[in-house]
Amino acid sequence: MAVSGPGGGDDAEGGEGGGIFADINITPLTDIFLVLLIIFMVTTTAIAEQGGQNGGLKVNLPKGGRSDAVQEVHDLAIAVLEDGRTVVAGKVVDESALSGLLDEAAKQNPDTLVLVQADQGVAHGKVVAVMDLARRHGLSRLAIATRADSAGQ
Repeated sequence: MAVSGPGGGDDAEGGEGGGIFADINITPLTDIFLVLLIIFMVTTTAIAEQGGQNGGLKVNLPKGGRSDAVQEVHDLAIAVLEDGRTVVAGKVVDESALSGLLDEAAKQNPDTLVLVQADQGVAHGKVVAVMDLARRHGLSRLAIATRADSAGQ
């Protein structure tokens, strides 16, 4: 007994030859795999961002004494006001005092990051002079602080 095609007729009526449809359609299977792949990609990204460095795992670390092997990050923030004054740690300093602070910071940690926070109206030359002074004292990690642009202003 042969299985007839969609027309329902058999060979004697002139229809297509009856037979078993043997092709396998893998398109739905491929679609399912692609959807699963996207779901796994999204969830692993969300887990990694949520957990930070631990990759989503909460780890209760044991307490211990302070180790000297761990290097602390040292930053030296230097503010340059619009009128040209230089401020370090809330105190107005002149160039010689700033030079002394930079020399002390370089002796404590040569990897100290010098962060220059210049007012918007400060002349370019004043910012370059502060950065050049830091470089002369052996501090090569320099950065200029900026404010995040809010709503395209």
